[in-house]
Amino acid sequence: MHWATATAHLLPRLLNGRQAGPVFLADRRAPASGRRAPAAADICPVTGRGRLSYSRAEYLFKTASAALDPHGDGWTLHQLRHSALTHLAAAGRTAPELQAKSRHQHLSSLGHYVRLGEETSARITATHDPAARRKR
Repeated sequence: MHWATATAHLLPRLLNGRQAGPVFLADRRAPASGRRAPAAADICPVTGRGRLSYSRAEYLFKTASAALDPHGDGWTLHQLRHSALTHLAAAGRTAPELQAKSRHQHLSSLGHYVRLGEETSARITATHDPAARRKR
């Protein structure tokens, strides 16, 4: 999977020499006190910037992917997750492996992400057909 390798090469640039704190940081420093102050683990100890919120990360991803999206809207982080699971399933990963990767609580919830289709069913049937094994 080329995304994983490309992402791994980006990690040192994202960390920029930092040894602790969140990977994706907001543009501004996090509030130090008050009800909006984040947990200590969500603040970079070097820069004082807070962890990037999910909504901001999704906005940035949609903006960056708009030029690649045929509809011009950009993709959501949920669509990115769905795509990754679909590609892993098509590559032959088992449901427990997909569950471990996606952190789904129940295997049944993976059905919303992975639609394997008739080809997969035919391949599994052919692989595990007792009559075909006896002919060898």
